[in-house]
Amino acid sequence: MTRRGRRWLIGVSAIALLAGATTVYTLPLIADPHGPKDCADILPALPGEQPRPAQVAEPAWSQRGGTINDASCLSRTSIAGVVRPRTEADIATALAYARAHTLTISAAGVKHSMGGQAFRHGGVVLDMRGMNTIRLDRAARTVTVGAGATWHAIQLAIQPHFAVKAMQSTDIFSVGGSISVNAHGMDHQAGAVLGSIRSLRLMLADGRIVTASRTENADLFRHVVGGYGLFGVILSATLDVVPNDVYRSERALIDYRQFPATFQRIAADPSVGLSYVHLSTAPGSLLREALVYEYRKLPEDQGLARAPLGEVGSTKLRRLTVNLAKKNDLFKSWKWWSEKHLEHRFESCTVTRQTAQGSGEACLVARNDPMHDSVAYLFNNLPQETDILHEYFVPRGQIVPFIDGMRRIFQDQDANLVNASIRAVGAEDNALSYAPAPAFSVVLYLNQPTTPAGNDKMRRLTRALIDLTLAHHGRFFLPYQLHYTPEQLARSYPEIGGFFAAKRQWDPDGLFSNSWYAAYAPFFAKQPSATRPSITNGAPAA
Repeated sequence: MTRRGRRWLIGVSAIALLAGATTVYTLPLIADPHGPKDCADILPALPGEQPRPAQVAEPAWSQRGGTINDASCLSRTSIAGVVRPRTEADIATALAYARAHTLTISAAGVKHSMGGQAFRHGGVVLDMRGMNTIRLDRAARTVTVGAGATWHAIQLAIQPHFAVKAMQSTDIFSVGGSISVNAHGMDHQAGAVLGSIRSLRLMLADGRIVTASRTENADLFRHVVGGYGLFGVILSATLDVVPNDVYRSERALIDYRQFPATFQRIAADPSVGLSYVHLSTAPGSLLREALVYEYRKLPEDQGLARAPLGEVGSTKLRRLTVNLAKKNDLFKSWKWWSEKHLEHRFESCTVTRQTAQGSGEACLVARNDPMHDSVAYLFNNLPQETDILHEYFVPRGQIVPFIDGMRRIFQDQDANLVNASIRAVGAEDNALSYAPAPAFSVVLYLNQPTTPAGNDKMRRLTRALIDLTLAHHGRFFLPYQLHYTPEQLARSYPEIGGFFAAKRQWDPDGLFSNSWYAAYAPFFAKQPSATRPSITNGAPAA
């Protein structure tokens, strides 16, 4: 073979090797998950109770013994078992069994709280996903749903005429879970889930079923919403729905310091139905650039047809973009560049430009569309890593200095920040409120190794961010990893002692529990419990 031929062969071989290596590298980054991720057991176990025999009926176990985990994949916990109820009688049987065997009960949905709020070591877990009925009342503009129903299923059931009033910005969560954390989303006018609840049906620790609302058992209602499942099992909820209005999708790139004035304009414009902000995660512009997304209601519907709800497309490409961004700064910069310049070009406009007469080049969507996102691209099979959510609530006048403080912490601690967004929340009048006054919510999506060292680093980062939040008179969201100290919890939520005391009033035997309660309640046990509150219209379980 000639020298030129050998060079050609070497070049072809090198290209083939590079192509093969690239394929091997990227395939895991775009692969669909095989199921829920279950990472290494790196968290210390909390003490639990062992069952003792009693003459009561056993529930129909869907899992006897074994372990359970949550979406963080870091909270693998040994449990007595899982019961998946289909009826209220199934729940009553499980509660009676737990009482007789001195076990705790935790209600779980899709388990996206990341601090063990859906289970406890040695306890019984109620997998509420089988309680998923959905009944729309068109005249009353309400939907009554089982606690295990997901927002995804609710949207499909009420489309095309109605839309959800308040929910998270993604639709994978269960209604019971959303109520238990008082979740909020993209509608800055509607507020959190609390504002859309007409009434709740609950099963108390003694098996009685009660209704709770702002006018009936109002104190119980204020504790159940945002009560982390500690006061009773949510059976069903009656929620407000709103018209499925057509919106014009708009976006603008701004400097983060312009955000307060930008939000004032948005808040003063009643036509803006949904809004949120993404902050840059690129190292060169970290938290300095902001993309503002607005969905503005059309002044006239024009009889536009709402397309059937579809799933978010380009899942593998989106997953690749997100997973590459976890690898290094270059890919983080590319991810932010693509969101600024490319992502909107792939947006699904459910009302086509041809149909939307007089709307020019605008992208039109129905209200349900932006929230109908099951974020499949965030789930993966990557070993030895996981993604963690944080959320911090700061007074609206403090948002710019708070972002400056976050940037310093991220740079000092080399945090692997994948996404950062801002939403607006109003004052929430529940017993354990993350927003006693109007606030901006900063939502962070962070990547960490599933190792003790990775967990220790995340603990340091969490505590530093909480200290920053407290310095700006804010609060942090509780449904995430239990890295904060009892002192930080008490400073952020001065009412936490009274909250735990009220829990003991409603549930004096401690039947309802979870890992979060087990970790923090003992530090606030000095406040005595009063006599159990009275309830109205209580009835035995069916």
